[in-house]
Amino acid sequence: MMTKQDLEAIENQISTIQVSSHGETVNPVLAHGGFKTVENGRNWGWLLSGFISLNILLLGIAIVSGTVFNKIQITSSHLLIFLILLVILTTLWMVYYKIHTSRVYQAVLYKDSHAGPVWLRGLVINVSSVYMIYYVGRIHCESPVKIAFPAVQALFVIVQTYVLWVHAKDCVQIQQIITRCGLMLTLSTNLVVWMMAVTEESLHQTVSIALTHSVVFLSGRAGASECECSHNMCDVFEKVYYYLYPFNIEYSLFASAMAYVMWKNVGRQMDDHHSHNVRFSLWDVLIGPIAGLIILVAGLATFVMYEVDVAKEEPKKKEEALIIHYIMNIVAILLMSITTLIGCIIFRIDKRDQVSGKNPTRSLDVGLLVGSSLGQFLICYFTIVAVLASGVLGHINGLNLANSILTVIQLCLQNAFLIKGLHREPFKEPETATVFANVMAVRERDPERRSSSIVPAHTLPIPLTLLQGRLSWKRRILKEICAFLLLCNVILWIMPAFGARPQFDNTVGSNIYEFQTWAAVVNIGMPFGIFYRMHSVASLFEVCLTS
Repeated sequence: MMTKQDLEAIENQISTIQVSSHGETVNPVLAHGGFKTVENGRNWGWLLSGFISLNILLLGIAIVSGTVFNKIQITSSHLLIFLILLVILTTLWMVYYKIHTSRVYQAVLYKDSHAGPVWLRGLVINVSSVYMIYYVGRIHCESPVKIAFPAVQALFVIVQTYVLWVHAKDCVQIQQIITRCGLMLTLSTNLVVWMMAVTEESLHQTVSIALTHSVVFLSGRAGASECECSHNMCDVFEKVYYYLYPFNIEYSLFASAMAYVMWKNVGRQMDDHHSHNVRFSLWDVLIGPIAGLIILVAGLATFVMYEVDVAKEEPKKKEEALIIHYIMNIVAILLMSITTLIGCIIFRIDKRDQVSGKNPTRSLDVGLLVGSSLGQFLICYFTIVAVLASGVLGHINGLNLANSILTVIQLCLQNAFLIKGLHREPFKEPETATVFANVMAVRERDPERRSSSIVPAHTLPIPLTLLQGRLSWKRRILKEICAFLLLCNVILWIMPAFGARPQFDNTVGSNIYEFQTWAAVVNIGMPFGIFYRMHSVASLFEVCLTS
């Protein structure tokens, strides 16, 4: 009698049998020298591409750090030259992949139905043209590299968006080493671009706040530029770039995520035929969107008030703005924690199966959620220690402490809810239904069914969609929760992404840790926190669809 392991080995061998171009059955295990050769090639591809990515990222970190803390030897022009080389190499590889690799016969035999979700492919905001026009007005006194880089980046974004949109689901079977190295090059390039954008924005925010608080901040870019613009639109384009900045950094991170999923799918010989056609209807939910919209509108109103009052630089106005900001956040986070807890309880009693098999997209989603949430955990725990060390003096510090503690609880609950939701199989709608209603009318129309009291749904004049229109109470509550949490995460993304920095306006952190240490904590944790909220919105939308 064969064991379970023997049966699995035979099944795997049968599943790898393919048909050659001459119509003969070919076993790739035998044709290519066995699994050992295939495995060795795969390991070499992973190793080489990993080394390429590691070296590019470490070199990028070194150059970015050098431009921040050294103004003379390493300038921003050196960083931009490095980025231009990376962007050009990545663009050339993507063009090669599109016109050659993807068109080779049997290059892509399989597709990953979970890769390249719509929310990720749809976030395409190109701010390079805005930044290029901004620097055109300073061409007489700025380096030409600062104009060339936005132009090259614009071409890179267009090519990358097209390639990822069309080929995100590919499981490439040929030229695997070259493809893996190209995808790691793409991932690393996007991460270096993201690091540069985040560093510049964080430095801009920190220097502005340091000047407000009369703090000396040592940086190679701290000084104001002496180059004046030659046209009147520079200020306008600078403000436009400021408001589009959050979308720019999210695009780079999402593109990196898609490149990683494609890298994991290289050589993958499994076609997922179990994709589900999920639908979204506004009629499925009501209370969640309404409550979420209320929180969203209230958050926008308090955010505008906060920005206006803080800009006045009046101590009393700033205190009032901080109090309103903390109260708004506490209310939103408290409601989110309660609804998320209810969702976790529903998942606990839910009988749906867990998603089986390896899924690079789902694994990446969970990794990004947990990893990016560490940024907010970092800021919250530093804030808790600072407030407790200061003695929790005044209403502002009390609200700050409550806000930080509730944020930690909400992050834990939301991560648990999303991880459970992303790993559940979608609800399956029955294709037919059995109805014990209007039996006499059907008997009159169909004599063959006069002896039966059970009538299939397709024999009734009532559309089947009406019979299936009502969702079960678990499905409806889950959809309401997802819709509410989605809108709440949107407002929690908008406020820090567009300039709210209560960590600096409330001086308790800078007083306890000193300004430069506190600035480093905030500038490291804030970009990850912003990405966490955006990624949570996308994950909540997917959980809502599968519910």
